[in-house]
Amino acid sequence: MTNETENLAKSNQEQAVAAWVNHLNQLRLDALLSSLRRQDTNLRDALTSIDEAITTIDLEVVFTNRGGVKGMHGFIAEVAEVGVGNARSQVQGQAAVYQWINNNSPIDLMRDGVGVQQKFVASGGRFGLGAISEHLSMYPDFVANGGKYQIPRDHYESLRALHDLPAEEAGKFLMRSGEGPSLKDWQRVRDFFGDGSVSIDALEPSALEYHQVQREVYGSTLGAERDSLHSTDRSLRDEAYQNSRPSLRQAGTATAAAAAAEGGVALILALAAKRREGKKFKDFSEQDWINVAGVTGLGAVQGSVRGVSLYALSNFTATPAAVASSIVTAGFGIAEQAHQLRMGEINELEFIQNAEMISLKASVSALSSVVGQVVVPVPVLGAVIGNTVGTVMYRAVAASLSEREAALVERYAQEQHELDAQLASEHQELLDALESTLMDYIDLLERAFSPDVEIALLGSVELAVELGVDSEEVLDSEEKVSAYFLD
Repeated sequence: MTNETENLAKSNQEQAVAAWVNHLNQLRLDALLSSLRRQDTNLRDALTSIDEAITTIDLEVVFTNRGGVKGMHGFIAEVAEVGVGNARSQVQGQAAVYQWINNNSPIDLMRDGVGVQQKFVASGGRFGLGAISEHLSMYPDFVANGGKYQIPRDHYESLRALHDLPAEEAGKFLMRSGEGPSLKDWQRVRDFFGDGSVSIDALEPSALEYHQVQREVYGSTLGAERDSLHSTDRSLRDEAYQNSRPSLRQAGTATAAAAAAEGGVALILALAAKRREGKKFKDFSEQDWINVAGVTGLGAVQGSVRGVSLYALSNFTATPAAVASSIVTAGFGIAEQAHQLRMGEINELEFIQNAEMISLKASVSALSSVVGQVVVPVPVLGAVIGNTVGTVMYRAVAASLSEREAALVERYAQEQHELDAQLASEHQELLDALESTLMDYIDLLERAFSPDVEIALLGSVELAVELGVDSEEVLDSEEKVSAYFLD
């Protein structure tokens, strides 16, 4: 009874570790599926923002010719900034950040509570600085109140480069005229920020460049943004998948936990065994503690192997954790039987019988754990309950049939021994008869093909008779030979 209790405790511990590993795997997969579902919503919201921007530009700007030939691109830029800015935020799973004010106020856009005034102006090659000055003259507290001026991305990059260029380098590398930024442009930028009324930090780049918001190209610009959103979405999904993949870190955690669990159970069982011998802990000898430590260490090693095997089998093959644990358990048991076979402690038949029983018990444990986890959908607990119930039921049935099974096995083994002896005797008799017949046949061949004509003639006659030729057709006399060749 004690052994059965210990075996049940050990089996429960093994399936508990398997259920825990399976739970970890399921949590990781659930997180992936949840992330992918959220990303479906994120992409849908982002694409909707682009579609709404296109519709708004079509109906409220282009159709109404708002701003005329010279000013329309400014309104296009405002709506496009809202659509693109919100879409890029939403595809990342964040909220929409922009709101189009559209009321001719000092603010064109609101972004997270910050007022934004756009200046998409290219005239004079001043990067919109003139338009900013005019706005500041009308609303001198705009920057002080936290407002931002937004200019085309390409304009901002050129402006920033000129602003950060030291005077000595400007004189060396900038031309006074010609294509590209000139020394005059650098001086204009220096003068604008020189009086301290506005800082370069009050300016920011738009998501789009100046040429991308013109009437003829805004459709293709926002179409390209849709493609970019799809590309970002694919990258985010791939990142979620990579994060959900099995990792060495989690495998190490599973291995350490399994080693601790199996080592702990081995320690408890070893101490209990010593206590059943009548020894108190204070009476343990040095050898007793060495034995306990050895059993505990072996359990920890087996737990480590179990943990890494469970993690590998349940993640890199289509093997449920409960089944994987049973495979490992059966592997340990069969390895022990193989050791006993090599040491001569059991014979081959006993090895096969024991291996079959080990595999059967492991299969019962796996099936019971899986069923228990389904019936009691509580991580680990369901597997332990199922394993306990299944193991007890199996042992009850096995105990009731053990006497009959033992008799059947014994009778089967005796019959196999008797049959083996009988077949061995018959096999030897057949070999002896075959050898005798073969020797006679070789002797006949030697005589039939002898260089001596008379010996060959007699040998041919004997060979023909041996092979079953009718005696009337065998040329074994001068009369038969003459009749065959002359008549």
